[in-house]
Amino acid sequence: MQRCATWTGRGILAGAFAGFVLAAGCAGPQTPSAPLACDMQGLGQLRIDAQTTVLAVNGFKAGEEVRLANSPAPHPKAAADVCVVKLLVGPGNPGPAGAPSTSPGIGIEVWLPARERWNDIIRAYGSGGWAGGYYADTTRLGQTGAANPMFLAAVQKGYAVSGTDHGHGGTVSGRNASFAMNPDGSVNTVLWRDFAERSLLEQALKTKAVVRAYYGRAHARAYFDGFSTGGRQGYKLAQKYPEQYDGILAGAPAFNWTKFITAELYPQVVMQRELGKPIGNAKLHAVSALALRACGGAQAHWGFLHDPLACVYNPARDPAALCNGVAGEAGVRGSSALATCLSLKEAQVLNNIWYGMTRDGGAPDPAQDNGRSGTLAAQRGQLWWGLTRGTDLTALAGEGAPFPIATQLAGLTLQNPAIVQKGMFTNATGQAGDGWKQLGYADLVRVHDRGLAMQSSYADINTDAVDLSALRDRGAKVLSYHGLSDQLIMPQGSLNYFDRLAQRMGGVEQVRSFNRLFFIAGFGHSGAFNLSASIGPTGAVTPAVAVPLPQPVTGRDELFNALRDWVEKGIAPERIDLTAASGGLSLPICAHPARPVLTGPSPGVASSYICR
Repeated sequence: MQRCATWTGRGILAGAFAGFVLAAGCAGPQTPSAPLACDMQGLGQLRIDAQTTVLAVNGFKAGEEVRLANSPAPHPKAAADVCVVKLLVGPGNPGPAGAPSTSPGIGIEVWLPARERWNDIIRAYGSGGWAGGYYADTTRLGQTGAANPMFLAAVQKGYAVSGTDHGHGGTVSGRNASFAMNPDGSVNTVLWRDFAERSLLEQALKTKAVVRAYYGRAHARAYFDGFSTGGRQGYKLAQKYPEQYDGILAGAPAFNWTKFITAELYPQVVMQRELGKPIGNAKLHAVSALALRACGGAQAHWGFLHDPLACVYNPARDPAALCNGVAGEAGVRGSSALATCLSLKEAQVLNNIWYGMTRDGGAPDPAQDNGRSGTLAAQRGQLWWGLTRGTDLTALAGEGAPFPIATQLAGLTLQNPAIVQKGMFTNATGQAGDGWKQLGYADLVRVHDRGLAMQSSYADINTDAVDLSALRDRGAKVLSYHGLSDQLIMPQGSLNYFDRLAQRMGGVEQVRSFNRLFFIAGFGHSGAFNLSASIGPTGAVTPAVAVPLPQPVTGRDELFNALRDWVEKGIAPERIDLTAASGGLSLPICAHPARPVLTGPSPGVASSYICR
C-alpha cells in the first residue's frame, strides 16, 4: 500500500504538518493534528510546495452574503459557516503584460464547511467551455454565474468543494481561447497543458492539502464532478491520474475535443455553401417540431424524443414541412402555407446537418443511415455526428452566429485569428475577422485533420484514450451521462467512446464493472429542455413539458448519490428515476446498453418502465 506522507525533516507544510511531503494521490498524514484557522494567520500560512501560494482566506458566517469586494450580483447567502481559500500554483507562463497568453499560474478555490458539518468527503468540480474565471483574483469569487451557488449548495450539504480556472483567469464566459496562442501566433503549449491536464492534478493535490490542514484529518473519499469540459476533465483524470479520485461523475463529456468542436462549425459551413445564408431560427424550430411529431407518437407533446437515435424523419419527404407546391423527394409535394415552410434544398441541408460532418458535405438517405451508430461511416466520408432529430438546432445552425468555441478552435488550429467570430479572440498577430464564413468543406476537413495531428501540442486535449486499467484496478468508478437532446456535444460521441472502451477492456460487462453510461432523454447541454414541442396553425412554437432532469442544486443530486452508493456501498447503478421539477413527468434512465421499455399504462410515470 502506498504511504500517504513521508517525514523529511524539511518544513514543507507549515504549522501542524511541518515536515511532510505529499506523494501524488495520497490523502496525506493519517494522524490527527491541530487544525489551522480560517484566516491568513492560520490557513494563510500553509506552505504546500514551492510553486503554491495561498492568496487569500475568507470566512463567511451563516446568514452572510458570500461575496468579495468586486463580486457582481447576485450574492447568495450562506446557510451555514463556510471558509473559502484561494491558491495560485505556478509557474504559469511569463510574457508581455496584458497578453492573454501571459498567466501567473493556476488559480484554485477550496470551499470548506464548518468542521462539525464536514462529511469527510471532497467534491471537486470541473469547468465549462475554455474554463477561466477569477479563482486567482482576491477581490472576487471564481465564478459569477451558476458555479458559486453550486459550490455553496454542495458545501451546505457537508462537502469540501474546489474549483479552478485551469491556468488562465479573467473571463467567466468560458468562450475565449485567446490564452492558447502566443503573441507570435504559435501554440501556447504551456497553457494548453495547464488547461488540458496539469491543472486537474494540481486541483486534486492542493484541495487535499487544504482540507487536511483545516480539519486536522484526511478525507475519507474524494470525488470529481464535471459537465461538458468538466466531463472531459473527468475522463482525463480517469485516464492519466486515476489515483486521485474514488469516483468520477462525467456529464456530457467533451472528449474528442478537436473532432466534435470542428463538427460544431459544420452546420454553418453547409448552409453557407449550399444556401448562401443560414436557415432562419423559426424554420429550425418548426422542422424540429415536425420531427418530434413524426417520431414521438403519443408522447410528442413532451417536447423531446424518448429515443431520438431511432428517428429517421426526412423533411424532404414530408408535405407538412415543404412549402405549398414544392416538389420533394419520392414524388412528395409540399402542402405547407406557413412562413416556416422549407424549400427542397433547405430540407436536404437539414438532413446533412443531422447526419453530421462529412468530407464532401453529403449525406445518405436517413432511412438508410441516420447517423445513429456509435461507429463512424468511413465509407461515406463521415467525420463526426450531427445533432439528434428533435434537438434545438439554433445553437449550431442559428441565423445569428456560430457557436464561438468552434470558430476559435478553427483559428487556433490553422493559426489564423481572422477566421474567428468577431469579438471573440485577441492576438498580436491579428484580430477575429469572421473568416469562418468563407470556409468550404475542404477547409473544415483540414481543421479536423490538422487538429488530430496537433494533439501533442494540444496536450492530448481529445482525451480519448481507452485504457482505464489503472482506474479499474484500484477500484475507482466512473458514472457518465449524456443528454440525447444535447444541442452542443453530440451524444453519439459518448456512445462511441463506450464502445471503444468495451473493445479495449474486455467487453461490455467488464467495462460496466467500473464505468457506467446513462443517456437522458430530452436533456440538453445546459440542462434546458428542448422548446420545439409542437407548432400551431400559425407556426408558433408551443413550449414543451419540463424534462425529468438530475437536480444537483436543489438537493436531489440523483446521479452523484448513485455514484457515492456505487463507490461506498458497492451498489452498481442499473436504473435511476428522474422527475421533472414540475412533478408532472417522471422517467427512468438505464445503464447502457439497457434502455427504458414501456410495460405499464402510464408513459409519463417511471414505474411504467423497465430497463431492458
